[in-house]
Amino acid sequence: MSATFVGMPAFPDAAKAALADSQLRGNLAHATGTIRGKRAQMVGEVAEWEELRQAGAAIKDNALHNLDEHLLRLERSLTERGATVHWARDAAEACRIVAGIAQDNGIDELVKVKSMATQEIGLNESLAEQGIAAWETDLAELIVQLGDDLPSHILVPAIHCNRAEIREIFLRRMAAAGRAAPDDLTDNPADLAGAARLHLREKFLSARMAVSGANFAVADTGTLMVVESEGNGRMCLTLPEILVSVVGIEKVVPSWDDLDVFLQLLPRSSTGERMNPYTSTWTGVTPGDGPQEMHVVLLDNGRTRALADEVGRQALRCIRCSACLNVCPVYERTGGHAYGSVYPGPIGAILNPLLRGVGHDEQVDSLPYASSLCGACFDACPVRIDIPEVLVHLRSKVVDAHRGQPKPEAVAMKAASWALADARRLGRLERVAGAAGRLLARVLRRSAPGGRRVLGSLPGPGSRWTGARDLPAPPAESFRGWWRRTRTERSES
Repeated sequence: MSATFVGMPAFPDAAKAALADSQLRGNLAHATGTIRGKRAQMVGEVAEWEELRQAGAAIKDNALHNLDEHLLRLERSLTERGATVHWARDAAEACRIVAGIAQDNGIDELVKVKSMATQEIGLNESLAEQGIAAWETDLAELIVQLGDDLPSHILVPAIHCNRAEIREIFLRRMAAAGRAAPDDLTDNPADLAGAARLHLREKFLSARMAVSGANFAVADTGTLMVVESEGNGRMCLTLPEILVSVVGIEKVVPSWDDLDVFLQLLPRSSTGERMNPYTSTWTGVTPGDGPQEMHVVLLDNGRTRALADEVGRQALRCIRCSACLNVCPVYERTGGHAYGSVYPGPIGAILNPLLRGVGHDEQVDSLPYASSLCGACFDACPVRIDIPEVLVHLRSKVVDAHRGQPKPEAVAMKAASWALADARRLGRLERVAGAAGRLLARVLRRSAPGGRRVLGSLPGPGSRWTGARDLPAPPAESFRGWWRRTRTERSES
């Protein structure tokens, strides 16, 4: 199991394909623009927003710096309240634990609350291999699952689909998974939601087991929390007999009081709401009320690796709001699939390399470069993760991991080092390059907007640059030549 989609190409290739899809770009621009507008309005209502951001970052940093103590206290609190705690080093171990619980109880079908952690470990696919069907109950996740698709956004997994596409998915695939969509289904949002509601109601009423994640886990009380907008999570958390929660170890907060900050930051940053319509908390097992068997799987899966990185560990503050995706110009144009991971966008560009390490997978190594470093993600992040700082840090780690390998970039840098190490050598090379550039300019020169003179498409490897950028035409005279000439003219005068 891995945190990336199997078979996805490196980001540059995937992004190029996504950019060619005008329908995708239209869907993304409309959806992210709408969410950005709602978020800006809600954030603008809070005069102390920056103070809240600082408080959120401080709480998360404190929890991470003392993670071992908080996790042991969380385990103790959960156990005292009737829950069974499991520790999972990686995705495979977490999937085995969940499958084992289902098999021990004779369960071949379960319902799921929307969870990035279970997406990360590939739980649905792993359970399917064991003959256990796991059904997503979040509307967007259901669309992705029925469409045999992949999620492309943290908050809105089906953000790349429009209403007409969703209608076709429901008509084609819903019957095979349970209750069929009405034959006269339209693409009206209310009708689509109604079809999903009828389909899911049968799942809720028949399922004996549910799987969830958690937005937060309170160490002092052993309380888990999920915030959502549709109510499907509430159904999963209350109706089944057995509840299994897969929780990343970074989700722990020390006390209940800490939630005050995050319940102001999260809804405004994610859905652009003052508060989430459904905020569900559960603390252990209550006889006669809700699930009577509760399991919590505390998941590492690379998080301790990220924690050991002094610069990168700030990524573990992430509360999965997706605000960074909605303001990112790169994400808006390429979509989430181009990142090849369940964690797309700016946070995915740092979280995946931190969780998995760099230097052994081309797709993962390409992610720190999937950014213009504009800084909009840091400005939007409710817990002040300096994503551009971590991106630059990870780029250096990728370069270090490939030192000594004969890559074109490394060869070019060595050549530049050799040329720049000697002034006379550099001067001779400048004269040769200048003459060659001016000769090339005669052949390829063209006019750009504003009257600038630029080169057209370069041949060979140079076409990768000029295919998307203007290359200025070389000047008629180099700086060294100008310096010699003007000094000679001054001395003669």
